[in-house]
Amino acid sequence: MSSKSSISNKIIPKRNLLSGFLFGIGLIAFVDEAVFHQLLQWHHFYDNSTTQIGLISDGFFHAFSWFATVGGLFMMADLRRRGKLILTKWWGGMLLGAGGFQLYDGLIQHKMMRIHQVRYVDNILLYDFVWNLIGALLLISGIALTKSIARRRDS
Repeated sequence: MSSKSSISNKIIPKRNLLSGFLFGIGLIAFVDEAVFHQLLQWHHFYDNSTTQIGLISDGFFHAFSWFATVGGLFMMADLRRRGKLILTKWWGGMLLGAGGFQLYDGLIQHKMMRIHQVRYVDNILLYDFVWNLIGALLLISGIALTKSIARRRDS
């Protein structure tokens, strides 16, 4: 086996994972922005200023989510065109991206940076618990799926 094909065989699974990861970040960010920012109007991306600044921050957040989604899908299309798409690896990456972003949002942005909360109510604990539980379950599912693929490959 040439060194070029050996390198390619290592890069392709990583590109599948990265493509799914980007798509997962974009998807969960889009759901957050559409459902919690627009439909329910529970919060904005940045709530420590005026409503107008909050809406502008939502616009930047929305653009970010679409860049991640479209970037992940372009990578997926390229992998598929080349016949190198490993769908289970891609799904694992998607779950890792979605879960990782959800936990980052819930722990870092909500609690450490305090740029916004899930919802502004007196007892936020239940909202925080459910928000972070969903992120953890997505992340754990992504880890389990990618580990199962690695085990099958090594067998």
